[in-house]
Amino acid sequence: MAQAAAAAPAIAARRAVRGTALRGKSASVRPTRSGRGASLECNAFLDQLKKAADGVLKGDPGAKTRARYQDRVDAINAMGPAMSKLSDDELRAKTKELQAKVKNGANLDSLLVESFALVREASDRVLGLRPFDVQLIGGMILHEGQIAEMRTGEGKTLVSALPAFLNALGGKGVHVVTVNDYLARRDCEWIGQIHKFLGLKCGLIQAGMAEAERRENYLCDVTYVTNSELGFDYLRDNLAQTPAELVLRDFNFCVIDEVDSILIDEARTPLIISGMADKPSERYIQSAKIADALERDYHYKVDEKQKSILFTEEGYEACEELLQVTDLYDPRTQWALYIINALKAKELQLKDVNYIVKGGEVVIVDEFTGRTMVGRRWSDGLHQAVEAKEGLTIQNETVTIASVTYQAFFRAFPKLGGMTGTAETELTEFNNIYDLSVAVVPTNREVKRDDAEDVVFRSESGKWNAVRTEIARMHKKGRPVLVGTTSVERSEQIGELLDEDGIPYELLNAKPENVEREAEIVAQAGRRGAVTIATNMAGRGTDILLGGNAEFMARLRIREALMPRIVMPEEGDIAFEKKNIGGANADRWKVKDGLYPCDLSAEAEKLVQEAVDAAVASWGARSVEKLEAEERLSFACEKAPTEDEAALKIRAAFNKVEAEFEAVTKTEKVEVVGLGGLHVVGTERHESRRVDNQLRGRAGRQGDPGSTRYFLSLEDNLFRIFGGERIQALMSAFRIEDMPIESGMLTQSLDQAQKKVETYFYDIRKQLFDYDAVLNSQREKLYFERRRALAATPAQLEQLMLEYAEQTVDDIVQANLDTSVDPAEWPLEGLAGKMAQYCYFMADIDEADLRDKANKGGYDGVRNYLAKRGTDAYRTKREEVEAIQPGLMGEAERFFVLSQTDNLWKEHLQAIKFVQQAVGLRGYAQKDPLIEYKLEGYNLFVEMMAQIRRNVIYSVYQFQPKRVKENPPEAQPKAEAGAAESEFPEMGDGQPVEEDKELATAKAGGSRKKGKGKK
Repeated sequence: MAQAAAAAPAIAARRAVRGTALRGKSASVRPTRSGRGASLECNAFLDQLKKAADGVLKGDPGAKTRARYQDRVDAINAMGPAMSKLSDDELRAKTKELQAKVKNGANLDSLLVESFALVREASDRVLGLRPFDVQLIGGMILHEGQIAEMRTGEGKTLVSALPAFLNALGGKGVHVVTVNDYLARRDCEWIGQIHKFLGLKCGLIQAGMAEAERRENYLCDVTYVTNSELGFDYLRDNLAQTPAELVLRDFNFCVIDEVDSILIDEARTPLIISGMADKPSERYIQSAKIADALERDYHYKVDEKQKSILFTEEGYEACEELLQVTDLYDPRTQWALYIINALKAKELQLKDVNYIVKGGEVVIVDEFTGRTMVGRRWSDGLHQAVEAKEGLTIQNETVTIASVTYQAFFRAFPKLGGMTGTAETELTEFNNIYDLSVAVVPTNREVKRDDAEDVVFRSESGKWNAVRTEIARMHKKGRPVLVGTTSVERSEQIGELLDEDGIPYELLNAKPENVEREAEIVAQAGRRGAVTIATNMAGRGTDILLGGNAEFMARLRIREALMPRIVMPEEGDIAFEKKNIGGANADRWKVKDGLYPCDLSAEAEKLVQEAVDAAVASWGARSVEKLEAEERLSFACEKAPTEDEAALKIRAAFNKVEAEFEAVTKTEKVEVVGLGGLHVVGTERHESRRVDNQLRGRAGRQGDPGSTRYFLSLEDNLFRIFGGERIQALMSAFRIEDMPIESGMLTQSLDQAQKKVETYFYDIRKQLFDYDAVLNSQREKLYFERRRALAATPAQLEQLMLEYAEQTVDDIVQANLDTSVDPAEWPLEGLAGKMAQYCYFMADIDEADLRDKANKGGYDGVRNYLAKRGTDAYRTKREEVEAIQPGLMGEAERFFVLSQTDNLWKEHLQAIKFVQQAVGLRGYAQKDPLIEYKLEGYNLFVEMMAQIRRNVIYSVYQFQPKRVKENPPEAQPKAEAGAAESEFPEMGDGQPVEEDKELATAKAGGSRKKGKGKK
C-alpha cells in the first residue's frame, strides 16, 4: 500500500508529460495539443512542484532565521516611538550613555536592542532610510560573528552600520572591509554619516595615503578600508623600525562586505611585500623568443586545469640546442624556469583576459571581479615573462620580505562577521577554515525573478549568434538588458556584434576609461531599452534600479557642475582621465551625452548655479583635494543636519534636480516593470556557482520582476577543461552549429563540471591553508617577539641582551664539548679560541683557565664560567657606549634586533618555500608531505630564532660608535656600516680557530650560516 502511495506522484508526473490527466475514463478529457509548447509547460509545472517539495522537506532557511531573532526585532520595534521623540542632541547623548555603560563593564549583547533602535532612528533622519526588520536580523548575525547571506538589493551596506556602531562603543575600533577603494569611499561618505551624526569618529583608508593620515584614520571608532590596504598595513607595521611608524591598533571586530570574494576567491593569493633582487632581464627576452618558436603539443604540453607546462623530449632537445647548454635544469643557470614562465605567458596569461597593458605596464585583472589590481605583480618571474612577451621594459625580480594570506590574516580578529549575496554554496569552507557559520536572511519582499533554463550550443559561433538575437529581441521590447561576460576581450566582442546591429550599449569592464564611469553606467542600466555589457565587476557593490537611478543621476549632475570649480588640479593628469566623451575638450567630470532622463527647468538650473557659486565662495576656487570634495558633495546630498551654507545650498539644488529626474524615472519604472523588468544574459558559466548567482541577482531586486538566461557552448573553457568524457561525447554527437541542445542529461553534466571545479579549487585552498598554518604560527611568534623588541624600554632590552649572551654561550659550549667523552679529552684550546673570536673581551681566556673549571665543575663549571664572562663583557660594552652618548646602546640594540629579524626572516621565507616544493615528492616514499613540511619547517624556524640572537649579541660586542662630525651640537654617534649585519662566526668543533676551514656546525643541530639579506 505504501509503495502504491509513493508511486502515485511519479505515475501522475509521467501521465502529465504524455498530456493525459489522472481521471476516470468516463470524465471528459479536454484534448491537448502535443508538441514542444505542452512539453515545456509540463516541465515548468514539474519544476515548480519539485521546488515546492524541496521547500516542505528542507524548510525555508530564511524563515528559520526570522524565527530565531524575532523577539529582539520586536523589542527594537517597540523602542521606535520613544526614539523618534528624542531630539538630535538627545540621540547623541544616548551614544555617550551607552559608551559609559560599556566602560563600566556592561555586556554588548545587553545593549544590542537599544543600540540598533538608536542607529535605525539616526539612519532615518540622516539618510532617509529606515532599516527593515530583515536588515536588523542581518545586523544581529554580524554582531554574533557569523556570515549573513542577503540577496542583492536587500541593503547589505546599511546593515553593516548596526553592528559597527554597537562594537565601536567600547572604543577599541571597528574595521569595515570592502573589495575596492571606490566602495570603501562610498560607504564611508554615505553610511559614515550615521556614525558621525551619533558622535562617533569615522575613518577612511585609501591607496596612496600618507602614514600619519593612515594612523589618524585607524584610530577612529569605525574605519572603512579595503582588504588589501588593511593586509599591507599589517605587514608594513611588522617591518617598522620605530614605534612611531606603526599605524594599526590592536584588532577588535571586523565586518567584511562581499565576504566570499575576499575569504574564498582571493584566498589563493597571498599579500607579499617584496624587495628588489638582481636578475638578468636578457634571459626573459631570450626565453620569450624561444617560447615563440616552440610548437604546442609537439615541444610542450599545456595542462589548463593545473595551469602548468610540461616539456616533451623534443622540447628539451630543441631548447638545449638553441641555448647551447647541456642541462636545462642546471641550478646555476636555471634556464628551465625562464622558458616555462615564457610558455605560461604565451599560453595561459592572455591579454585582455588575465591582464591589460596600461601606461607601458602589465596590470593584472582580477578574474573574479573583473577589476584591475594596480601595483600587484605575479611572483616567481611570471610577471617579467609577460612583460617580455609584450615587449615592455622588464622590471627587476623581487624577493619576498614579508607575506600573509587572507586566510591567516582575518583569523587574527577576535570577532569576524561577513555579508554577501551568495555564501550558502561555500558553507563547508567557511565552517572548516574560518569557523564561521552562515545564516540566510529572509528577503524583505518575495523574489519574482524567473531563471530560465540554460541554452547550450555545440560551438561558440552558435552561442554568440543566439546571444546577439536575445539582446536584439529584448531591446526591441524595451526591456533593459545586462550582459555578463568573463573577460575584457569577450565584452568587446559582444560590443562589436551590437555595433553591427546598430544597438546602442554601455561597456563596463576593467579598461580604465570604463572604470572611471562605473557609477554613471550603473545609474542608467535599468532604463527602458538600455543595454549594458559588463565583466564580473557588475556583480558587486552596485544597484541597478528599474527606470534609472534618479538619486545617482542627480548627484552626477551636481558633481559635473561643482567639481571643475572647486577641485585642486592634479599633477600630471593621466591621459585616460581626460576623457574624450562629451566633445573634443570635455573635461574629466563631464558625463556622456544623453545620460540624464530630462533637461532641467530654468529654476533648477539657477539653483545648481547658485549652489556652485556659494561653494566656490565658501571653500575657495580650485582649492579642495579631490577626495575631500567628493566627501563634501556626498554629505551635502544627504539629510544630516549642518550649518554650512554652501552644503545647504547644494542640498536644496540636489533635492530639486532629484525631484525633476524622479518624475521621469518613476514613470519609466512602471513601463519597465510592465515589460518584465531587467533581463540578465549570461554568456559563460564561471568556475564558481556563486559568481553566476551574483549576476542573476542583479535582476528581481526588492520584489521587482526580472529574468535571467545563460547561453553556453560546449567549447567554453570550463566544460572543455573540466567537462570529462560525457560532454566530449555529446560534442561529437551534435553536428549542428547553431541549434540549441536541450537535454536534462547535458544540464546535469554541466552542473557536475561546475561542482568539480569548485571542489578542485576548494582542495587547493584547503591544502594552502594547511601548509600556511605552519608558516602562520611561526609568523605570529616572530612578529610577537619583534613587536616586543620594538616597544621595549632600555632596561628590557638590557635584560634581553643578557639572555642572548647566556644562550649563545650555551650554543658554543654544546657545539664544542661532548658530554659522553672524558673531560680530559675535551678540546678546550679550540673552545678558548672560539670564545676569543666571538667576543674580544674574552681574548684573555686560555686552555689552562678552562681546564681548571672543567676539573672542578665538569661541563657545568665551564659553561657557568663562560656565561658569566659573556654577561660581564656585555655590561662592560654597555658602559663604554653609554659613556660616549647616553641612550645610544638601547637604540643600537633595538636596531640590531629588528634588522637581524627582518633579514633572517626574509631568508627563512625563501628556504621554507623551497622545502614546500621539495616535500611534495616524498609522497612517493609513503610519507605524508604535510607532516614532513611541519617537521622541517619547525627545525628551520628554531635554527633561525637561534641565529637571530647569535647575530644580535655578536653585533653588540662588535659595535664601535663613531661621531659623524667633530662635535656639532646635533651630532649623533653612528654605528659602523654593516654593524647590523655582523655575522656570527661559526661555533666550531673544538679545533684551534686558525684551522677552521669549513662549516663545523653538526653538533649545534645543523645551523645555517645567516646574516646579510639579499639586496
